[in-house]
Formats: sequence, structure tokens, C-alpha cells
Amino acid sequence: MTSRRAFLSAALVLASARLAAQDKAAPARRIGFLDPVSLQANGANMEQFRKGMKELGYAEGANLAIEYLSAEGRSDRFAQLAAELSRRGVELIVTSGTPATLAARQAKIPVVTATVVDPVDTKVVVSLDRPGGNVTGMAVLTEELEARRLELLLALAPERKRVAAIMDMSNPAFAEAWKAMQPAAARLGIELLLIDARKPEDAARGFAAAAGRGANAAVVRFGSLTPANRRAVVDAAARSKLPAIYNSRQFVETGGLASYGVNTPQMYYRAAAFVDKILKGTRPGELPMERATRFELVLNRATAHRLGLIIPPDIFLKSDDVVG
Repeated sequence: MTSRRAFLSAALVLASARLAAQDKAAPARRIGFLDPVSLQANGANMEQFRKGMKELGYAEGANLAIEYLSAEGRSDRFAQLAAELSRRGVELIVTSGTPATLAARQAKIPVVTATVVDPVDTKVVVSLDRPGGNVTGMAVLTEELEARRLELLLALAPERKRVAAIMDMSNPAFAEAWKAMQPAAARLGIELLLIDARKPEDAARGFAAAAGRGANAAVVRFGSLTPANRRAVVDAAARSKLPAIYNSRQFVETGGLASYGVNTPQMYYRAAAFVDKILKGTRPGELPMERATRFELVLNRATAHRLGLIIPPDIFLKSDDVVG
């Protein structure tokens, strides 16, 4: 009987100790996401971010909580949403794009950007090696990227050298992209026409204006768009019959001719490492930003056929994916 009582007593002590340990367990780390698109539309990117966090020892529902807010394609909402994340008590904010990052920076808490263009030129950070403020993360440098887009567009449509740059110039990143296009266009013998289209619904007018000014091809640069807005942009390009190159594969999957840009899911995956370091106490201003190193070329064979274009064999072989 004594041994039975001793066993039960020991079991109760052990159970009590476990419950006490659970009560004293560290609360879940709470992070915010400020993104231009909905969680559903951002699924592939978020899957890679979660993968990165899991590899670093984090799991939602256990030691990680994510608050995700979307601007639904409206950049004017970022400041309000960043303030809301701050009120919710998140420890840091993960962003996508320059407008979201600039807005989140004002919340005065650490910011990790999954993708931001030319962060030094757009004054997001002081320098890539030592950001100096409350922002760090993944950086996209435009000079070579914009030159490569123009080269690919010329390879796909070699006789079309009057190119409209249909861009949202209210975005500081695209103002820098426009500057980066100039020397590449001069080298390639391309005449560039700037068409400032600040909202996706302006895309139709933008393409019509481009055609009216004699453009015979286009480079299209908007920020992250909702699927419906992306469809509207691609439909406007189709109506204008202008070969167009975009910055992300989603446009090509929707019917656009070609895209060349960073591998965005990989950027979200790499952003997890920055989040982990900040949650462990490193200041964002002391974490060097990481440059994008993985890029992808995606082509739409059906769209090329509709436009009467033949994809050169070398471009076809260099592509990362071909749809249509």
C-alpha cells in the first residue's frame, strides 16, 4: 500500500510539474504581415516563408502567431494597416514591396522586407551592408534586371524598338526602374516612352495611349496586384496587340507574353532567417540586407503565336517555364 501511495504521489508531483512548465512556457512570438494581396493570392510565397520558419524551429499554433493584413492592391491603405498591426502588438512586420515597407517603417518596430527594390536609392535604408534603421531583409537591384527585360523583349520582337514603359510612377521603386532603363535602351537602340499609369484600372488607357504614340511593344510595371487587376492589365495588353514583358510570372500565367523577375517564393523563404535573428535579439539596422540571386524567365507560347511572334530557340532554352 505504501509503495502504491508513493507511486501516486510521485505521479501527481510530475503532472503538476508539467502543468507548471506549460504555464510558464514562453508565449508565441507574434509577427505581422503587410502585403499588397490577400493571403489566398499570396499562398505560394507564404508557403515558402512558413517552410523557412519551420526549419528554424517555429510552428504556428505553438510558438508562432501570424497577423496578416492585405491592402488588396490599394497602396494608400498601407499606413493605416501598419498602424493596426502595431496596435495588435506584433514584434515585427514582414512586408512586400517599397510602398508597404515605407509605411511599415513608420510603425517604429522592426521590419523585414521579403522584397524591396533599390532600398538605398528609395531611402528605405542607409546602405545594404548596414541598413541603420528598423528595416532589413531582401533587396532587388534594378539596373541589370531592367536591362535584361529590355533585351528579352527585343529578342522576342526584334523589329519593335519603340517601347512604352507603362508604370506606376507614384511608386518610388518604379521611378528608380525608369532611370535604370535609360542606358540599356540607348545601348539597344530602343526609344522609350513613359506612360504613367498609377492604378490598375488605368492600364487600358495606358495601352491605348502607348499605341496612340506609336509604341509597338511595352514594359509593364505595377506593384503586386490582385488576380482581377492582373487580368485587367493583361487584357488591356491583348486588346492593344502590343508584345509586353512583365516582372512576375503571374502575368504570364494569366495570358501575358513574358516575364523576367526575381523568384519571389525564394525571397519569402530567405526572409524567415531575418525574422529569426530579430526575434532572437539582433537589431534590424545591424543585419546586412541580402541581394536577390535567383531570377526566372517565363514565356507564354500561345500568346506569342497570337501576336505573330516566334520565340527564338536560345530564349526558349534559357526559359525557366513555358505556359500556353
